[in-house]
Amino acid sequence: MHGFISMFSLLAFIGLQVSVQSAGRRSERNVERTFISLLAVSNGMKFGSWSQREFCPRGTHAAGFSLKVEKRSYGFWDNTALNGIRLYCVSLSKDTDEEVSSIQSNTGNWGQWTEIKWCPSGFLKAFQLRVEPYQGFKDDTAANNIRFNCSGGALLQGDGTDQGEWGDWSNACRGRGICGITTMVEEDQGFSGDDTALNDVMMSCCD
Repeated sequence: MHGFISMFSLLAFIGLQVSVQSAGRRSERNVERTFISLLAVSNGMKFGSWSQREFCPRGTHAAGFSLKVEKRSYGFWDNTALNGIRLYCVSLSKDTDEEVSSIQSNTGNWGQWTEIKWCPSGFLKAFQLRVEPYQGFKDDTAANNIRFNCSGGALLQGDGTDQGEWGDWSNACRGRGICGITTMVEEDQGFSGDDTALNDVMMSCCD
């Protein structure tokens, strides 16, 4: 349980998992799509396990994203920071009347989804992760935020938290853009455990 870090605490803080889809958008899983390259960064933490890879529907790529973030609290509360990443998939035409699909891999239990950030042109093509390194006996948060480069040249920064440091950029996509995601997420550690939620992420690229 996500709780107050103290041997004598009688309180536990239970986060509410929020998954709100905007009108006109749908969530779709597609695990059969072929990808041509895989993007990773070197600074992700290692608590948890990798989840199933999720793909945009065929013919679409990710042009936007939003984050599931637990806002930072102070004192002895257990912080988890970045809990999830959602990608928004559109076709090359980006017709304004087109239905947008959203995908996400496994997420943590805490926080709320932020506003969507869109590439002004093109698709997401590379990413950079902000990660807090292992804190020993202090509170660990692991991944805190993410940035993306768009194939049209724009830089998008997520509305995550500010603990840790930005690592190196991933390679850029071979192919048109990012089309899939898999996350490493640590499960709920119980009342006395130190929760970190999302630790690392890899992105798949498609033609």
